[in-house]
This record gives sequence, structure tokens and C-alpha cells, in this order.
Amino acid sequence: MTPHTKPAAKAPARPPSKNLKPADYLKKILTAKVYDVAVESALEPAKTLSLRLNNTVLLKREDQQAVFSFKLRGAYNKMAHLSAAQLKKGVICASAGNHAQGVAMSAKRLGTRAVVVMPTTTPQLKVDAVRGWDAEVVLHGDSYSDAYTHAVVLEKKQGLTFVHPFDDPDVIAGQGTIAMEMLRQHQGPLHAVFVAIGGGGLISGIANYIKAVRPEIKVIGVQMNDSDAMTQSVRAKKRITLHDVGLFSDGTAVKLVGEETFRISRELVDEFMTVDTDAVCAAIKDVFVDTRSIVEPAGALAVAAIKKYVATHKKQGETYAAILCGANMNFDRLRFVAERAEVGEEREALFAVTIPEERGSFRRFCALIGDLPGGPRSVTEFNYRINDAAKAHVFVGLTTSAKGESTRIAKSFSRQGFKAIDLTHDELAKEHIRHMVGGHSALSKDERLLRFEFPERPGALLKFLSSMQPGWNISLFHYRNQGADYGRILLGLQVPVVDNKAFKTFLDTMGYPHVEETSNPVYRLFLQS
Repeated sequence: MTPHTKPAAKAPARPPSKNLKPADYLKKILTAKVYDVAVESALEPAKTLSLRLNNTVLLKREDQQAVFSFKLRGAYNKMAHLSAAQLKKGVICASAGNHAQGVAMSAKRLGTRAVVVMPTTTPQLKVDAVRGWDAEVVLHGDSYSDAYTHAVVLEKKQGLTFVHPFDDPDVIAGQGTIAMEMLRQHQGPLHAVFVAIGGGGLISGIANYIKAVRPEIKVIGVQMNDSDAMTQSVRAKKRITLHDVGLFSDGTAVKLVGEETFRISRELVDEFMTVDTDAVCAAIKDVFVDTRSIVEPAGALAVAAIKKYVATHKKQGETYAAILCGANMNFDRLRFVAERAEVGEEREALFAVTIPEERGSFRRFCALIGDLPGGPRSVTEFNYRINDAAKAHVFVGLTTSAKGESTRIAKSFSRQGFKAIDLTHDELAKEHIRHMVGGHSALSKDERLLRFEFPERPGALLKFLSSMQPGWNISLFHYRNQGADYGRILLGLQVPVVDNKAFKTFLDTMGYPHVEETSNPVYRLFLQS
């Protein structure tokens, strides 16, 4: 999705910041009240990623806070500065989830009522977590901005105090305590700190502290390429409202950044970067490899940006810090993340390959995969359904070891007579088509459908194909690597009735666990002609 822009909408008035300077924010950060609810999170090296990038990468583990996000810092600091009269009436906030949990937890700690307005798109995990702190949840709108507008109405109607998720000096100061901890934990060289940006509260606090204490350290803001309101606003020198925001990184899906956070970011942030969905999925995996923890998309933005920064600027021997700002991830989303992570890191390449529809061509193509330049490659996915008497179109995924290999592999296929289209960067192919290859076929006479378990080792598939009788034709094939020791394959074979006995002997000899699905009603409805 490419966001369209329009002039910034007039936001409801918030308490003025009085143009606080870095020195003013430094004082507020040093005296912030956050440790009644927050802990000093660890700053630890990402050893595997550092080795791969030839630079030291440090991870600030805000995913380890009680609400699995940094947001409780700013929320509690704001609420701890409210008067007794304000606390008695209660507070209200609008949030995509993490700020909501911070407000809810802080309200419970301070003994006050909390009303939380959340977008309807908020992951259920976050909604349930907020309710778990006894806050009142109101679901409204598709984005933070929609929820914010509704929260302002409820604020006035019910006499509540609004706790802004980012555009408030006390909230900004609370988030700035992260930078205070980082510079105390790591007193050696630090070339840049990478910070995810939604509305801008986190980076405003980080930038104010760092530029007041160690101005030589770069502060680099990171946004999704489909939710880059701050990047566009700084470029335009005025706040820009996005018509649409991508929702994959729901924690940073903000249409309009704050007035104060915009001012601070323009003045103090050294650079802005954007990353895409695949890069973030790859970064989530990188964090998991080093920490065995799973962060949410917003929590991985900084790591994705470090990788992009190193690749772009060809840096070596430097030290970077990434703030892992949250880990509130719906479990169901992991399926998507795992699928896209390999492509994001370009450890997987996808192709559409055309091969002749003739006996032995499938086996010849599989043999070619084993002889590709760069050494043996594992097949990560294979989708095929017979539908043409002369040509077969195969969707195939292969492991890669370096960026740019997909182009070379496609050319190798073509040189061997198998026309190939590189789909590695094709969004339609990655998101939809890979799941839709197949269907009914008028050419699938005498087809038998079987589910197999293959050992995940090189040559297992080729061994299977080499053992088949020449008169049997593969009419359907589906395989996707699931990261287990055994791969699951769905196979359609055209076996004449007279060969049934020989086919049974073949299956027994191979010894692979299998289940025949020829009579399965799902097969009859969707695949059988």
C-alpha cells in the first residue's frame, strides 16, 4: 500500500510544551517517575547478528517489561504527575495496544479508573491484556488516529484526563529514561541508536537525552514504508496526515505525528529510514536467533534498519544499538512472519518455471536444482498442477545464501531450457499466488492422490522420482518446508489401473509413510476433474 497524503488535520488542543529545550528534557528525564512499574531493561549484544554484519549490535530489551513494551514508562510518568483530583476522576487514552497496557497497569497501581480506546484492528492479545489490568476497553475505528478522535470526545464528556501516547512532555521524558539507562550500561563507543517511530514519543525522549549528554551519537528514526508519517512530515517541514497506513506493524501505524514530537524530531534526529514488511520479518527472526524471544513487528524495526544501514553504507567495526520496543505479537501472525522472513533476508528465492509436459522432464528439472551454481540447494516449496498437454508451470522456492542470487538462478534455469521468471520480489506471488496453484484438471485421468512424509535431506525427492516406472506421470505436486525433520508432500500420480499391483509394490519398497487421499471429498471437490 502506498500512502497518499493531505495537509495535516487540526488536532484537538493538548497542553503546550513551551518549547522545552534538550536541557529541560534532560532534567525531566533525570527526575522521571518510572521505576515503580518499569525495570532497567538489559542491553545485550546480538552475537550472531553482530558476527554476520561485522559490526557490534546491541539490543535494548524493552520487550522484557511487565507489559512487554516500553510504553509503561511514559504512561506512568505522566499519571504520577497528575493531581489527586485528576486521579479521582480517572484517565483516558487512545492506543493501538502497548500504550494502553501501560496506562491500564499504571492506573491499577495508582488506584484510578482507566478508559482505553483502541482501534478495531488491534490484535486480540493486546485487547485481552488491557482488560487484564481492569481497564475499560472501547473499540473504535481502524487506526490510532480514529481511536484518538473518539477518545477526545469521551474525555470531554466524562471529565477524564487524557494520557497521550506520545505528544506530551511527561510521556516523552518517561520514554527518555531508556536512553539514560543505555548510556550508563554502555560507556564505550556507540555510533548510532536506531529507534522505531509511530507518533514520535520514544524517539523524542531518546534524542533529547542523547543530544544533551553525548551529541556525537547519531539518532536514527525508523518507520515502515507504508506508515512513514514522520519521515514525510520532516521532509515537507510540516505535519502530514496519511490517508492510509499499513497495519502489519500496528504499533507504529500512526496517520499524524504529534506537534511536539514533530518539532523535536526535526531538530534532533539525524536521519530517517524506512523498511518493508519482508525486512521486518527477517529482523524478527534475527532477534529470535540471538535471544530466543519473539518481538512484534514494531519491536524489530530498529534491527531491520541496522541491517539496511550497514548494507547501504558498507560499515564495519562500528557499534549500534537497537531498541526492541515491544513483544505483543498475536501467535497466529507467526505463520506469516516465518514465511516472509526467508524472502526478507533473501535466504529463499521464488520462481515460476515452465517445463515441457513430457515423461522425465520433472525428474530432469529436480536434477538440475542439485547442480545449480553455488552448491546444493534445498527446495523450500514446490507447487504444480497439470493443466496443459504441452507445458507445465511450476511454482518453486529454493534456499539461497546471498542477496541477488535469485537473478543468477533464473538465468541458469533458462540456459538449461527451463524458462524461469524470478518472483522473489513479487508481492502478488508471495502473498497469494503461492497458495492458489492447483485446481481441477481435465488431463488428470487415472490420478491417485497421496500424502507422503519425506525425510528432509538432499536427494530424497530425486530418489523417489528415480524409482518410479516411466509410465506413471506426476499430475500434482505440493510441498512446503516447515522446518521439521520430515517434509509433507501431496502428490498426484497418474497410474493406469493395470499397474495397481506394481504401484503398491513401489510404495512398500520406498518405505515413506503415506496416506492415500483419492477418495477424500475435499480432493473430489477442489482438485479432481
